[in-house]
Amino acid sequence: MDWKQVLKEAFVAGSMGSLLSSVVLVMAGRRESGSAAAPVNAVSHWMWDRESLRTDAVDWKHTAAGYATHHGAAVFWAALHAAAAEGRPALRTPQAVVTGAVVTSALANLVDYCVVPKRLTPGFEHRLSTGAMVGVYGAMALGLAAGAWLMRRPPQLRLPQRPQEPQLEE
Repeated sequence: MDWKQVLKEAFVAGSMGSLLSSVVLVMAGRRESGSAAAPVNAVSHWMWDRESLRTDAVDWKHTAAGYATHHGAAVFWAALHAAAAEGRPALRTPQAVVTGAVVTSALANLVDYCVVPKRLTPGFEHRLSTGAMVGVYGAMALGLAAGAWLMRRPPQLRLPQRPQEPQLEE
């Protein structure tokens, strides 16, 4: 397994999944709880317990910790997604990339709410409706798929590389 490639894809796809799902968290938080930061802050409940579930304002303690945790989790799931596809050419098609991303996001949801202890759940379920949470996991799947496709697309679909200038020997 090419771990270097897996980690590159995990960083790109996980970052895209984190960013897109964070946009949905912020929009849904503003609409449903009157605070764009509330769902992001809630993610830090594993560190700050119930205090973070009640914090509406942007602050370093809750918002930065919440986003860092959310981002780290997205990169973790993207790493599993990338590792599962590594060395399997059939999983490089757009349909396979999207299907894998949806399955990965659904698995993340299952683990988040059926496997881990309450203290390790994402926390935003305390501030958002079920419909908004579906949107968050859907946005994560979209970001994972987009990032994975960027990393896995066939060479003929990549931007041409700028030729390097020859080095003159002295």
